[in-house]
Amino acid sequence: MTRAQQIGVILGLVIVAVLSVLRASDPPLLSIVRDLTFDQYQRLAPRAFEKLPVVVVDIDEASLREFGQWPWPRDRIAAIVNRLSDMGASAIAFDVLFAEADRLSPRNVVRDVKGVDPLVLGQLPDNDETFAQSILQKPVVLGVGLSNQGNYLPPVKAGFAFTGESPLGAPPAIKAATPLLPQLEANAAGIGHISLTPGASQAVVRAVPLFLSDGRQFYPSLAMEALRVAQGASTYVLAGAPDAPNTMTFVKIGNFVVPVTAAGELWLYVSRDTAQRYVSASKVLAAGGASPEVRAAVEGSIVFIGTSAAGLQDVRTTALGENVPGVSIHAQIVEQILSGHFLSRPDWANGVEILSIAVLGTLLVLVTTFVTPAVALVCGLLITLLAVVASLAAFLYGGLLFDPLAPIVAGSITHFAATGFRFLVIDRERRDVRRAFGHYLSPSLLYRIEHTQNALRLGGDDRELTVMFVDVRNFTEISEQITPTAVVTFLNTLLDALSHHVIANDGTLDKFIGDSIMAFWNAPVDVTNHAGKAVHAALAMRETLVRLNAEDAFHFGSERKVGIGIGIHTGLACVGNMGAETRFNYSAVGDAVNIAARIESSCKEVGFDILISENTAELLPEYALLDAGTLSLKGKKKRTKVFAVVGDQAVARSADFAGMRIIHQQLVNALKAHSTTSRKLVRGAKLMAEEFTEGLSEFYRRISRRSDHFRDEETVEDRISAE
Repeated sequence: MTRAQQIGVILGLVIVAVLSVLRASDPPLLSIVRDLTFDQYQRLAPRAFEKLPVVVVDIDEASLREFGQWPWPRDRIAAIVNRLSDMGASAIAFDVLFAEADRLSPRNVVRDVKGVDPLVLGQLPDNDETFAQSILQKPVVLGVGLSNQGNYLPPVKAGFAFTGESPLGAPPAIKAATPLLPQLEANAAGIGHISLTPGASQAVVRAVPLFLSDGRQFYPSLAMEALRVAQGASTYVLAGAPDAPNTMTFVKIGNFVVPVTAAGELWLYVSRDTAQRYVSASKVLAAGGASPEVRAAVEGSIVFIGTSAAGLQDVRTTALGENVPGVSIHAQIVEQILSGHFLSRPDWANGVEILSIAVLGTLLVLVTTFVTPAVALVCGLLITLLAVVASLAAFLYGGLLFDPLAPIVAGSITHFAATGFRFLVIDRERRDVRRAFGHYLSPSLLYRIEHTQNALRLGGDDRELTVMFVDVRNFTEISEQITPTAVVTFLNTLLDALSHHVIANDGTLDKFIGDSIMAFWNAPVDVTNHAGKAVHAALAMRETLVRLNAEDAFHFGSERKVGIGIGIHTGLACVGNMGAETRFNYSAVGDAVNIAARIESSCKEVGFDILISENTAELLPEYALLDAGTLSLKGKKKRTKVFAVVGDQAVARSADFAGMRIIHQQLVNALKAHSTTSRKLVRGAKLMAEEFTEGLSEFYRRISRRSDHFRDEETVEDRISAE
């Protein structure tokens, strides 16, 4: 074994160890991916729908059309109970909350009418009393929801027996519930919570709590109570782990044993939603009585009453990706228990998955290090196939949930890391070249040299570029007051922070010239919206400089602020390798470069930190730009129109800038016309400028002295505003 192989094995085993520890910590992302994997298994082999004694009486759209909008008066609910009881329902469970008195009750309606005789009022029917009387001594289970207000907790209608350690701390917590009217609470045969995913942020219902706990008492779910009442059982038997308190293993209700998670949850093994599960409430309340088909469906069945009407918004998503009424989830819980088809994730599943990562990862490290990459790849694919087949077989034949992705992903990471190490060792020459020249050439030029034939030849191409120059204000004064070493430290801190924004916005750093930066966009590769990205980089530089000054990053003291000027121009330039055959730079030359440099120099005269040319401004009509006049640039016969960059598109869309633009245009017009109103407009502009960047006030302080810059020139502000 060579030294490189030894290092490769050690690094590979370190990666395996890290991945094993990561899996043991079970971060949320892994948990989400694991749940999605188990969802796919159910979609491949969902639980088959069987005609079991479970039915949903659906308050559907047809029922609402026939009997009116929800909520219905309680006497109609009482009629449903009486009809279902007469048909022989073994249990009637409401996935409906009855937290308030029936506002449609005749007694409640007339009570608010002034002058009604109390004796007359007392003779009027009360729908809540009618409903309460209808459920008395009938197998009716009422639902309650979780609440963040109050301290009401429903009475528990069943007893509890434990085996093993107490599991009282296992289920999700309940602090308060939506109240039931006292007469309903007293007459119900059972009371169960209807919450399917208490405290969970995920939209898909995968596991449901069969019980909640306040630390002293268990509160069963609606499905559990329906199953208990249907059997006439009076007690739940909860099995805790022998040596682990606050842990559940299974629940016994009457004749049925239900395996649960440690928190007392049932993994849902759902079947596809089907019309065979539902009976419309309108058919139960049919004027001539229910049809024989409805009677046959209800007789001896556990009946859940709920709604599928879209407007009532009781819709849940199952592991199959179907959006179903919440009441059907309660029905499927009972169906699953009656059918005996359960899913479970054993307590030792996590240990098996972590061990598989360690064993398979170590094997892949050894194989990748000592055999050819092709053989190692085949071995990795075989391991992946083995993990998927084993996990899927456990689901199909045992209802066991094992995560195949954790070992697969960990194995893939290990394999590619080990393979990458091999190629990095073999590719030493290229890495040495990068290490030698990386400090002198830009990353884009290095990439171009590596991937382009004849990239090192001299010459260039004419391209439209957006060129930027950045210069430090009062650099001579600063350098006179500090030591040369401090000057270098200052420049390194500033230029490093500013140059990052060029790279981040797809620009090319051309060179650092003392206290200046030259950069350009749209070379060596095409860059879409290169003018916009250059301006974005300039705005980011402005924000960075404000932060550096606030943090006193230059150690000049809070009184001395460092300033910069930025000039940007878009135009045709020649870009390419320039210099001698043995030493050259990738750079740009041409009139566009000269104009950008001259605009940057004009920032001092204008009194603003970011100026762009008219060419660039025409490409950015949606930005917050202000006319800065036409300037005489050194070496140019004609004056050049420039614009001050106040902000990006968001600033341009703001109401404040809309007002600023109007005031500014009025000021420009006044300066052109030699109007005496210009001074008043300057004062107004200064006040508004305080809402934007700090330098805008200085811009307006100088604008009166620059009135000649706004005269005898062709205006483009109107055109840009129109665009």
